[in-house]
Amino acid sequence: MMTRREALRRMSALAAGTAGLSELACTHTNVATGPLGPLGVQLYTLRQEMARSVDETLARVAEIGYREVEFAGYFGRSPAEIRQSLDNAGLRAPAAHIDMNAMLTDWPSTLEEANTIGMQYLVVPSVPQEMSLTLDHWRAVADMFNRGAAEARDAGIRFAYHNHAREFTPIDGQIPFDVLFEQTDPDLVELELDLFWIVHGGGDPMAVFERWPGRVPLVHVKDRTEKGVMTEVGSGAIDWEEIFGARDVAGIRHYFVEHDEPLDGFESVAASFDYLSRLGT
Repeated sequence: MMTRREALRRMSALAAGTAGLSELACTHTNVATGPLGPLGVQLYTLRQEMARSVDETLARVAEIGYREVEFAGYFGRSPAEIRQSLDNAGLRAPAAHIDMNAMLTDWPSTLEEANTIGMQYLVVPSVPQEMSLTLDHWRAVADMFNRGAAEARDAGIRFAYHNHAREFTPIDGQIPFDVLFEQTDPDLVELELDLFWIVHGGGDPMAVFERWPGRVPLVHVKDRTEKGVMTEVGSGAIDWEEIFGARDVAGIRHYFVEHDEPLDGFESVAASFDYLSRLGT
């Protein structure tokens, strides 16, 4: 009997064989052009540097070789100013993390800001603890996501959710992550899979790719040692060749390097870029 991972590899090979047709049909311009395609940075990694100078930080990110960034706050800049800073650095920002409360209190203006910057996705990075204690809580969140994502689609923006580890801790015998994505509309709500946190929480990225193929357009790329310590990509124990070997099955288009607490932000993202730019070559 074919194993799940063998099936994924066959599916990935089939997807790769039809990549030419897929690219013609795809509205995104940054489908993989190299081993992985253009690499990006989640700017939370460089939040201290961004607080000192947005322009200098973006320029340094571009010098390292990154072509995309994902925002986590705009550091007092207007959307138009952010767009100009990106243009000056030669970078794109296809996505940003936004507080979940923005969906309830300021969603239209949040969507307008994203369009001004030129984004394709807005991502909710977490659900407040008090709204995620029970499975019914998670079902209510799913309903909220469906409504907000429909409004986002009407504004030309896609919507995604970013996981941590606790979504994989069972509640009443069920996995909250599964409940959330079973209850959300796959045409509206997509996933930014944080590859450190899913592994840290006991989940399996390959199982997610298999269960929800094409629903993972964004990933957070950060490594984990055998002892569970976050580290630069390529210096830990996560099997990146296996995970990214199934990128066509998953539907991955954007790869955002991240480290929550780097010793040196620029050195961290440079080391991860060096590894990823050589991966698969």
